[in-house]
Amino acid sequence: QVQLVESGGGLVQAGGSLRLSCAASGRTFSYYAMGWFRQAPGKGRDFVAAISKNGGSSLYADSVKGRFTISRDNAKNTLYLQMNSLKPEDTAVYYCAAPKYSSASNSYTPSRRWDYDYWGQGTQVTVSS
Repeated sequence: QVQLVESGGGLVQAGGSLRLSCAASGRTFSYYAMGWFRQAPGKGRDFVAAISKNGGSSLYADSVKGRFTISRDNAKNTLYLQMNSLKPEDTAVYYCAAPKYSSASNSYTPSRRWDYDYWGQGTQVTVSS
């Protein structure tokens, strides 16, 4: 029904940058908000960032504000996460996610795990010190 495929993860030293991508298929991409989550071993899946369906609004977890930027290219059905000034504590598997329903709001930026129904396979980001 909906398929999400992340890419761009890898090993980077502290202070470096990575750009993650999420290719979406199976629905009209521009109708839906999108989000990024991350999960470290033994921990829950934590919210990272969300973007509204038209890209006009975004929301970030406090831990990544000022360092990460979420964006989207609706013509390419692709979601991005630009990660700068990476820290060892950013090490995790990163997942892109899509909600089940389209919101009428152009500023809807869901931030809870249960707001989302579709998840990618995840991509590993490892930050060394």
